Amino acid sequence: MRFTLLLGVAAMTLAPAANAGETAATPAASAPQLAYPGTRKVDLVEEQFGVKVADPYRWLEDDVRNSKDVADWVAAQKAVADGYLDSMPGKEALAAKMKALFNYERYSLPEKAGGYYFFTKNDGLQNQSVLYVRKGLKGTDRILIDPNTWAKDGATALDAWVPSQNGKLLAYSIQDGGSDWRTIRVLDVATGKPVGDDIKWAKFTNIAWVGNEGFLYSRFAEPKEGQAFQQLNFNQTVYFHKIGTAQSEDQLVYATPDRKELGHSAQVTQDGRWVLLTSSSGTDEKYELNLIPLGKKREWKAQSLVAGLDYDWQLVEGIGDTLYFVTNKGAPKLKVVKANLKSRVLNRVACEDMSDPNNVCMGEAYEFTDVIPERAETLASAQIVGDRLVLSYLKDAASMALMTDLNGKPVQQISLNSIGTASGFSGKPGDSETFYAFSSFNQPGAIYRFDSRTGKSTPFALPKLAFKPEDVTLTQVFYPSKDGTKIPMFIVHKKGLDISKGAPTLLYAYGGFNISSLPGYSPTRMAWIQSGGVFALANIRGGGEYGKPWHDAGRLLNKQNVFDDFIAAGEYLVQQGITTKDKLAIEGRSNGGLLVGAVVNQRPDLFAAGHAAVGVMDMLRFDRFTAGRYWVDDYGYPNKEADFRNLLTYSPYHNIKSGVNYPAVIVSTADTDDRVVPGHSFKYTAALQAADTGSKPKIIRIESRAGHGSGKPTDKLIEEYSEIYAFLAKWTGLDLAADDKVKVN
Repeated sequence: MRFTLLLGVAAMTLAPAANAGETAATPAASAPQLAYPGTRKVDLVEEQFGVKVADPYRWLEDDVRNSKDVADWVAAQKAVADGYLDSMPGKEALAAKMKALFNYERYSLPEKAGGYYFFTKNDGLQNQSVLYVRKGLKGTDRILIDPNTWAKDGATALDAWVPSQNGKLLAYSIQDGGSDWRTIRVLDVATGKPVGDDIKWAKFTNIAWVGNEGFLYSRFAEPKEGQAFQQLNFNQTVYFHKIGTAQSEDQLVYATPDRKELGHSAQVTQDGRWVLLTSSSGTDEKYELNLIPLGKKREWKAQSLVAGLDYDWQLVEGIGDTLYFVTNKGAPKLKVVKANLKSRVLNRVACEDMSDPNNVCMGEAYEFTDVIPERAETLASAQIVGDRLVLSYLKDAASMALMTDLNGKPVQQISLNSIGTASGFSGKPGDSETFYAFSSFNQPGAIYRFDSRTGKSTPFALPKLAFKPEDVTLTQVFYPSKDGTKIPMFIVHKKGLDISKGAPTLLYAYGGFNISSLPGYSPTRMAWIQSGGVFALANIRGGGEYGKPWHDAGRLLNKQNVFDDFIAAGEYLVQQGITTKDKLAIEGRSNGGLLVGAVVNQRPDLFAAGHAAVGVMDMLRFDRFTAGRYWVDDYGYPNKEADFRNLLTYSPYHNIKSGVNYPAVIVSTADTDDRVVPGHSFKYTAALQAADTGSKPKIIRIESRAGHGSGKPTDKLIEEYSEIYAFLAKWTGLDLAADDKVKVN
């Protein structure tokens, strides 16, 4: 598509009255007209596979930091959105509820090293969580890193942090303004002072200590000037950094310049025997594995363990010459296997020199044997804790956990008591202590200490809540999609809520990249619930809730299933009387932003409002920027005809229907988002505003220094979601100012 509206020229005005057949939410029927900024169109039409595709807003792909035209457009859109959102009724009341619901002490899972326990803690309303260290389990907490002192706007965040094996040093990565780029630094745990190491241009990286002398990390070459937030990422390389040296002296460990599309990450087994290098070409869980034995002399010579990008391989842990993995090879819902590195089995393929012990033929060079066979439930993770395997499974999108010995013999099921999500259980062979977190829609994350010898859990950090969990009702239903597939959905609301006439409802989903959407606590969603709204989470296809088959059923040429599942969720909520069409709002982030854009185009009559956050909106050009090239595993290749034609059927930017009444739409993005570049949202919004889609508003909220979402400070989260949810409340009829509906204890 390509349209024309000039910046600074006469603004386009929405129609003064609803068109025939438009369904408008009663509370918003008297909403004022919005005048959108004019957006310049260019005459740009390209032909692919005999199809002419217009792209009149391509200039909005330019980086706002380098383009005055884009910066002016952003400023004009911000002025419209800010003016509209400032007028939202109940916004301040909603912000106050969110603030109260955020205001509880919360901890991360502790990491143990050298007798020290490291964990983050947020007192409640701190913009960034603070890293603490404690000597012994009952020791006194001491602040190690307080990122709240790093930036006035709170947008510089502590990302990963990993202590050395002896606990004397800690490597940590810094995220600035929400960018995917990381800076890695090291501090002395005893003094809390930096040791001077400074690593630049790290991205999509682990920090893997090699003993206490240094660590492995992954980085890209320094981008061209002005291209740091848009340039495609190729040739990721693993380096070893020795503590106390300059980055220029770092040793190259692993790279594949002849296969520049591969990304690489490094892990080190707990016993320090092996480096595992995991390589992939996209977002699919299809990996190649290489090993480096760690001896006294540092020689970075990799040998193949698994060749060919065919299956998922997740390292559980290494014990001597035995490595344990979670894999989907021959097990779509995953299983645990082990390989004995002393017993190499050559495949029946040609090898250059069969007598050379270092020669590895293409294909698997080692024999893998099953430890935990595939079950009906999806295996989410496996960890070795002491002399036990701790296994986390998903059963209908909720967690269950059990423990076996290292040969797979069952020991016990770990009680989680209710529907929710358990995470953690990381540990090491020989140490029976681990920690896990449990959360649900009505339960903020509680941290427990678990002893694999006794099988007992004891509280480590329990949150003090601003509400009573028993006052919130949680149910799970299974509804039919268009093709009859049963889709699970969680429905959450206040106990005793009157839904006899349908209640304002917020429906959320993701549906992609094998990512499972699980029960978890969100202060912003709880504010919606406390205000008298219903929240629904649909576990649509494309996710990982039921393993590889569920993912495959919602990607590539099957992507329409994702949209059908989401539409069916909305229809079910209406049919069951939980809500009505004029009280139903939808929300999605990233791939979920694409979801919202697509279903709004396909079923604009079904929804009253939509929030498309940091979405992938131009499906013909997503692979041109930063990490977008990785997403072809889920979306397909725009330069291949079958994929191109499929992508064009649902690309939000290319399928807006002029002359059709749309729901109210709020798009949100950030000018520093270098994951899904903001040009996606900019172009989609320009096209949406240019089309005749009825009188309901179509606005874009653009955050500064916020990126794709991670690392966002608490005050920005409250400001953002109080505005967005007030927008959705206005158009679904949720009365945020009704004091009798909210009981925040």
